[in-house]
Order: sequence, then C-alpha cells, then structure tokens
Amino acid sequence: MQLISVKIDKPAESNFILGQSHFIKTVEDIHEALVTSVPGIQFGLAFCEASGPCLVRWSGTDAALIELAQKNAQAIGAGHSFILFLGEGFYPLSVLNAIKGVSEVCRIFCATANPTEVILAETEQGRGVLGVVDGYSPKGIENDADILARKQLLRQIGYKL
Repeated sequence: MQLISVKIDKPAESNFILGQSHFIKTVEDIHEALVTSVPGIQFGLAFCEASGPCLVRWSGTDAALIELAQKNAQAIGAGHSFILFLGEGFYPLSVLNAIKGVSEVCRIFCATANPTEVILAETEQGRGVLGVVDGYSPKGIENDADILARKQLLRQIGYKL
C-alpha cells in the first residue's frame, strides 16, 4: 500500500464538496437535489464509478465547472468518490443538507473553498480516500477582538441575526 496526496486544482475562491457514495445513481440524484434546493444553481459534478466500466460519470449546469470536476475526479481516482464544484455566489451551506439527504451518499470529507489535499491509500485494487487536509493549521487562540470580528462577519453576510 502506498499513501498519496492529491491537491485539488481549482480557482482560489471556488467552493467544492468532496464525498463518498455507493451507486451509479448518485450523479442524477445529487443533480436533482441541487437544482431543487437552489433554483438557478451553477455546478459541476463528477463521480468515480467503482465497478463495471469504472468511468468518471458527470453532470452539472456549467461546462467549465463540469470540466473542473472531471479533472479533479480523475486525479483523485478513488472508487465511489464524488466532487462537486459550485459556481460563484453559491455555497456549500446552502446545499450540504440536501446532498447528505441523498440516499447513496455515505459521507462528506469536506465542503470548503480552502486549498485542499486529498490523502489517498493506493493498493493493487485501486484507491480509497483516507481523509483531507483542509486549509492550514491554527496560528493561535482567538481573543475578544477576534470573537467580535467573527460575530460581526456572520451578521454582515446574513448568517446570524
């Protein structure tokens, strides 16, 4: 067995969700969950099929995001993994519960815009996702000014009243 790290290749501000599923139906069901949760959503989705022809299956509403998802799914190459890129102005917070509610979805590894590395185990059979490195390590503990800034930001962008 070999450990591998694959960096997610994406524009700096792009949000994405990386998860694991268990069935080819995933592509259509996640697509439906997204478009019924957020009308007009822009996204690209790719899913690594783990049996049969073992293709990267895909769907989406934006050609560039679909291509980005396909490229990253192929680089990760782990059976039953999926990666979903969201268009500008769309965020994981708006769709994560809908995706987690898709019956084929087993787990979510991350939902982020941070630089991310996917940690994989590779065997003779194939690859599996062990986890992710999402962003950077903490640089300290927040102080009172940091707490105030955090609370102000959440209210400024409308996530808290």
